[in-house]
Amino acid sequence: MSQPIQLIILITTLPGQGAEQISAFENLAPLVRMEEGCLQYDLHQVADEPDRFVLIERWASPGALAAHDAAPHMIAADAANKAFRAKPAEVIRLVAGPVA
Repeated sequence: MSQPIQLIILITTLPGQGAEQISAFENLAPLVRMEEGCLQYDLHQVADEPDRFVLIERWASPGALAAHDAAPHMIAADAANKAFRAKPAEVIRLVAGPVA
């Protein structure tokens, strides 16, 4: 059995557009959390920086993550995000388990 996949996604919105990111996430999160293999999908706003966010994702397998990336609601969200994001999100894939 493969290890869960853990992702940290860094998101920056255009100045003053943080509320749009929060609204988009609130609409999308219930759909994502119902996807098979979704173990975690949580958005956090950076303290004192209302236009910066960290999205934490955990997926049960590479196949679950691939299905998530190809889901129609994710394709639509990726297209809509361009209206309020300052740049593409930075995706960081973590090594399974702590290193020490």
